[in-house]
Amino acid sequence: MKQKFNVTGMTCSACSSHVEKAVSKLAGVKSVSVNLLQNSMMVEYDETAVTETDIIKAVTDAGYGAFPADSKTKKGQGEAAQTGAANPAAAEAEEMKKRLIWSIVLLIPLMYIAMAPMVGLPLPSFLSGHENAIAFGMAQLLLTLAIAYLNRKYFINGFKSLMKRAPTMDALIAIGSSAAIIYGIYAIVRMGYGLAVSDFVLVEQYHMDMYFESAGTILTLITVGKYLESRSKGKTSDAITRLLDLAPKTALVEKNGAEVEIPISDVAVGDVLIVKTGSSIPVDGKIIEGTAAIDESAITGESIPVEKTVGDSVTGATVNRSGFIKMTAVRVGEDTTLAQIIRLVEEASASKAPISKLADRVSAVFVPVVISIAILATIVWLLLGHPFNFALSIGIAVLVISCPCALGLATPTAIMVGTGKGAENGILFRNAESIETAHTVNVVILDKTGTVTVGKPSVTGIYPTDGVTEKELMTYAASVEKLSEHPLANAIVEKAAVMNLNLIQASDLKQTAGHGIEAVVDGDRIMAGNAKMMTTDGINIEKIASISDEIAENGQTPLYFAKNNQLLGIISIADTIKPTSKRAIAEFKNMGIDVILLTGDNERTANAIAKQLDIDPDHVIAGVLPEGKEQIVRKQQESGKKVAMIGDGINDAPALARADVGIAIGAGTDVAIESADIVLMKSDLMDAVTAFKLSNATIRNIKQNLFWAFFYNILGIPLAAGLFYPILGWKLNPMFAAAAMSLSSLFVVTNALRLRFFKPKFTTEAPPETCPIYPEDNPIEEPKEKSSAASAEKTSAEPVEKELAEKSLADSEESAPEKKPDIMMKIDGMTCINCQKHVEKALNAIPGVSAKVDWEAGTANVFIENEVDDETLKQAVEKEGYTVVSIQR
Repeated sequence: MKQKFNVTGMTCSACSSHVEKAVSKLAGVKSVSVNLLQNSMMVEYDETAVTETDIIKAVTDAGYGAFPADSKTKKGQGEAAQTGAANPAAAEAEEMKKRLIWSIVLLIPLMYIAMAPMVGLPLPSFLSGHENAIAFGMAQLLLTLAIAYLNRKYFINGFKSLMKRAPTMDALIAIGSSAAIIYGIYAIVRMGYGLAVSDFVLVEQYHMDMYFESAGTILTLITVGKYLESRSKGKTSDAITRLLDLAPKTALVEKNGAEVEIPISDVAVGDVLIVKTGSSIPVDGKIIEGTAAIDESAITGESIPVEKTVGDSVTGATVNRSGFIKMTAVRVGEDTTLAQIIRLVEEASASKAPISKLADRVSAVFVPVVISIAILATIVWLLLGHPFNFALSIGIAVLVISCPCALGLATPTAIMVGTGKGAENGILFRNAESIETAHTVNVVILDKTGTVTVGKPSVTGIYPTDGVTEKELMTYAASVEKLSEHPLANAIVEKAAVMNLNLIQASDLKQTAGHGIEAVVDGDRIMAGNAKMMTTDGINIEKIASISDEIAENGQTPLYFAKNNQLLGIISIADTIKPTSKRAIAEFKNMGIDVILLTGDNERTANAIAKQLDIDPDHVIAGVLPEGKEQIVRKQQESGKKVAMIGDGINDAPALARADVGIAIGAGTDVAIESADIVLMKSDLMDAVTAFKLSNATIRNIKQNLFWAFFYNILGIPLAAGLFYPILGWKLNPMFAAAAMSLSSLFVVTNALRLRFFKPKFTTEAPPETCPIYPEDNPIEEPKEKSSAASAEKTSAEPVEKELAEKSLADSEESAPEKKPDIMMKIDGMTCINCQKHVEKALNAIPGVSAKVDWEAGTANVFIENEVDDETLKQAVEKEGYTVVSIQR
């Protein structure tokens, strides 16, 4: 099983390394990952071989504390949100702030007393002069001891780690400041002896050489750095906190016909929930009544609301921007999408990238080596004839400047910010390793259906014969196909709905396997099928053969329609390419990544799709069975490539698991998502490009942090050890060493926080935007102009906004005369041209009413022939899920 523990007492990477080692030695422990930023530990272990108690004991024996962490998601989303507010990093920063304030309050008089005689400032009479040297020293000692007590954690943890023979950063601070304090006490004793024997030369020698101010300053400056560090660490977990805060705390439940507000944790599967405009969806569920425009930006990153109606699924923590719905709860508590996202982000933040192992290995031996260097430097300078206080200050400076905080923070801060930034953009990294591996990918294998394409067939062209209109062809076609359950038939029926066609009742359906269907429509025999069906019945299709051939060459399916053995025309249907697929593939190529298209379709269809996407023909692999996808990934790996596989179906799972980086696209199955290293919440290939760019940015940030951490210590230790003193006269004061150490940690954390401003830079232009509320209305492909004597005008595949805007304008011009409207309605909730179409249709359906709607202005100009009351108008609009703000006559 996998379990999370909270760990107390860790202050540096050496601490986390010791905890990791202690637990990993236990028999039955499979893996251990300690997160210094979150003070947590994720352990995967065999319950039959080791227990929770054994793990806690191993951590305790190593000198730290541990206890099981209650999973936020197991408490239900509402409690999770409340827990999220109590950010451990924020609590640590608050506690550190109090320590810092009091340390500064005590340091100010300490520094004044110690430095006043040097700069000629006055001191109280009982502290002035060599005759009061003991009082002068004792005043500094008491203030220093008070600062040491406030920051006693460094001493407790530091000396404890020394006793365990596993020294940490705190050990360096404890040894350095203790040495300064002990030397100061020794100086007081020597001054007391000097006063006792009237040796004022001895008193003068130690009077200004007690190092109490150094000890106090070191502890205070280290606390300054730790405070700034803890604040920055709190910011790195902002993404998780924001996710937790998204969860609604209550839900409206329908019980016995009444609305009852209950805590979110009390919602059970099967409960009927009510969601009004402006409210958050409480849990994952399915709509059973009403329509609404749902803002899913919190989950998918998509800013434009998506219209949902009866039968559609909704996700917890998304927001109902307009409309009213009732829904049944399908997944609650830890099973909701939001809870799973939080868990995935937390686990990714807690995991370690392979690159971090370098820092861990260095930290494990770094502190003992530094202590050895400090002792050696002190001895060498004594042997060179320098006074003891000079040699001691060298040793203290080496100890203080070498604290490996920056080294330990270099990787986890960048990983945590990177995974959080990914979550904000709807990109979920399963672990830190997937972030690191993604930047090495040089081959991307794309599954076609549902990844590159929409995953469902749609009408791409309407080609009526001479004397037949598009409307007539589509009306007959949809009237017949409505009786069929074939996916191609559904595409035609959906297109007819978009065109607002009134279908005719069909009867006497007959199906012929491998050919098509026929039925009687308004007394006429309508046939719908392939070319074989037409030729079998003696229908001449030669006159539109050129159109049919071109449709087939483009990888689309031509469906023929005839009325009483007279050809009506062809409707082309295809699984259309997603709007951003071509751009994403261009971006992959610009990044130096080879793109391979993988599909089970025939070679002709695969090549047609590849041609539209600018994929090289030799990079297209068609007719691949599900088990063959994994073999192709393996073959690429054997040739020395780093492979990313992007897919969405169950049949992609083996290939996703085999790939160096498996990427499950948003609409994917649970099996595909479980097999993936990266999950894209939206079905958009551009998010895969963003994931690679974010990976590059994160790894670049980590390398920068590691470079500066190593460079800092490489430069700082020789400076502190006095190597430059004989040549340049450079000697590092322990106080400045403490300040430098704090700034190095702050620099690393601040550099990692730059990732919060990450925005992917693309080299290709975005395609014209289409409306995501009605994806089936959006033709994807740019059509080629076709000319034929037998063809009339065809349906344009221009973006849906233009098509619908023109149609809506034409309808409005026919129905609304150029005169002042009788009624002006103000309507809220319309977000696109499709919303305008729905409201217009609802109002025009009222007898004696014609309306012209402007979705951008949020208005409807209503013209009436017969009297109609305001309530009728209001109900017609609100039935479509929009809100009537006002009605003016």
